[in-house]
Amino acid sequence: MKLSVIIVNYNVAHFLEQALNSVFKALKNVDGEVFVVDNNSVDSSVAMVQAKFPQVHLIANKENVGFSKANNQAIRLSQGEYVLLLNPDTVVEEDTFEKCIRFMDETPDAGGLGVKMVNGKGEFLPESKRGIPLPSVAFYKLFGLSKLFPNSQRFGAYHLTYLDENEIHSVEVLAGAFMLLRKSVLDQVGLLDEDYFMYGEDIDLSYRILKGGYKNYYFPETRIIHYKGESTKTGSLNYVHVFYKAMQIFAQKHFSQKNARLFNALINCAIWFRASLAALKRIFTRLLLPLIDFVFIYAGVFMLSQYWDRNILAARNSSFPDYYYYIIIPIYILVWLLSMAFCKGYRKPARLSNVNKGIFIGTVSILLVYALLPETLRFSRAVVLMGTMWTVIIVNLIRYVMGRLHIKGGGLTTDNGRRLAVVGTTEEAERVLGLVRMMEVKCNFAAIITLGKENTPSSAVIGHLNQMSDLIPLYHLNEIIFCSRDMAADRIIDWMCQLRTFQLEYKIAPEDSLAVIGSDSIFASEDIYTIPVHAIVQKENLRRKRLFDIGMSLCLLLLLPIDIWFVERKGGFVRNIFSVLSGKKSWVGCQLRHQDSVADVLRPGVLYPLDAFAGHVFPEDMIATADRLYTQDYKVKTDFVTMVKGFRLLGR
Repeated sequence: MKLSVIIVNYNVAHFLEQALNSVFKALKNVDGEVFVVDNNSVDSSVAMVQAKFPQVHLIANKENVGFSKANNQAIRLSQGEYVLLLNPDTVVEEDTFEKCIRFMDETPDAGGLGVKMVNGKGEFLPESKRGIPLPSVAFYKLFGLSKLFPNSQRFGAYHLTYLDENEIHSVEVLAGAFMLLRKSVLDQVGLLDEDYFMYGEDIDLSYRILKGGYKNYYFPETRIIHYKGESTKTGSLNYVHVFYKAMQIFAQKHFSQKNARLFNALINCAIWFRASLAALKRIFTRLLLPLIDFVFIYAGVFMLSQYWDRNILAARNSSFPDYYYYIIIPIYILVWLLSMAFCKGYRKPARLSNVNKGIFIGTVSILLVYALLPETLRFSRAVVLMGTMWTVIIVNLIRYVMGRLHIKGGGLTTDNGRRLAVVGTTEEAERVLGLVRMMEVKCNFAAIITLGKENTPSSAVIGHLNQMSDLIPLYHLNEIIFCSRDMAADRIIDWMCQLRTFQLEYKIAPEDSLAVIGSDSIFASEDIYTIPVHAIVQKENLRRKRLFDIGMSLCLLLLLPIDIWFVERKGGFVRNIFSVLSGKKSWVGCQLRHQDSVADVLRPGVLYPLDAFAGHVFPEDMIATADRLYTQDYKVKTDFVTMVKGFRLLGR
């Protein structure tokens, strides 16, 4: 056997599914085997592998044993001449394995090989090639000199930034996300060091390969997409602690005692330095927008108060006390800001509905307290109301300006801010587009870009792939979804890299999957269009559904003289109310029913999930998908929305 692919997984089922799909495409012309070692995931990872990839050798651990130990479990069972350690948050090109194995066969001094990695936006990942973290190299990286002087061999030694990313190079350290290793070399230098729980094990193994007389190669003639986890972001406190502690283990193992002490001293300084920077950055980031709001609101309310004081109160031989400007006005502003925060007005990106709701609640709170205060502390309702108007204007204006200046996280958005296009054949693109609609991914524009000039008619098609660069600005697209059934991974990566200047979000829709995956992070759940499993057959969900049916039936019956005029079939409407009350029907149910399905155990529905999408005609396979999604992720909200949008059909 030529190749053994080993993937260690922990709670990233949808990414794992996508990775395995790409792996088996790449194994088409390679004699290989695939291992998945699951570290006690609590999501559907194990069940997904068992159901969709029965050919995989699955090792389901009952506890999280760490990256090194889990890989070693599979390496000991592997039969391949080469072993590939691959992250579950990756996508490999169809010819990746063939190219890499060919290079290794032709390069006998190669002990290990890494490839060019790009993130979910098509940007090159510098960790594709690295140097050994000697004390001086670590110092330059930890204190930012490597970023200031990337072309310097001295300062850029950590990520070898002075080497051309598009040329083959002999490097010191391979990335653990993709490590192709010669099995005979592993037998000689040993497996991964299990002292490392996470991080550092790839550096340790790479170093031992070099000490064993072999070379590690950076091979950019093939690429992979690597969605990096949140814990790998260098600004996070978790990364600072875990990664640099791993570096300490490495130093104690491979450096002299003197150098190890020096390295550990640097590491301890770096931990405090980077942790402090991370904490300060987090505080500053969270408080910056509220501080900007405070300053501008205060300036406006101060001037309004001055005007009222000099022109209105002065005519009445009265005035605001001095403390009004320095205590009372700031209290008003703090109430508005806290109310905005309570209404999620400072979530990023900003939603004006939340912001304005917070201001309204803040004003009501101020006026309620104002009414309870003694006369001496009641200064002016008019100033409060004028201040409210000013606050609404300036806060909305600040977010508009920040949006126009493309300041990340500060600009305004609406609930329908996504403008996306699905790239693929018309048939598959329409499936994915329907899936996105059913997952309630709110967008104000959704279209299809075909792979060529197809003859299949579809009103959603806006052009073909070769017109992409013109279609993006024309339709103001900000998100592209590629159909992996129709496009090879290398072609997807080519387009991601080619369109980098547009600052788009990219996602990939695997074939026959209910997940649409993308973003830079494997833990950014808002960037994965998928359905969590909250099965309708659970007793709690069945009870909630029945209570909802009874409650809605009683409301409809109480308001019957009014609501009956909005329904098409009035006699059927009345019959349905009593049928639902008696338990013969439910207001919402599955459209397709067959023996042994979940839908078959539910009461017949008056409405169906797709009735919430008036004006759309769905084929039978999409109807089946909608039923499956409905039963997998039941929410009372789904029934309510379906009833509201399909109200005229309640007499069906």
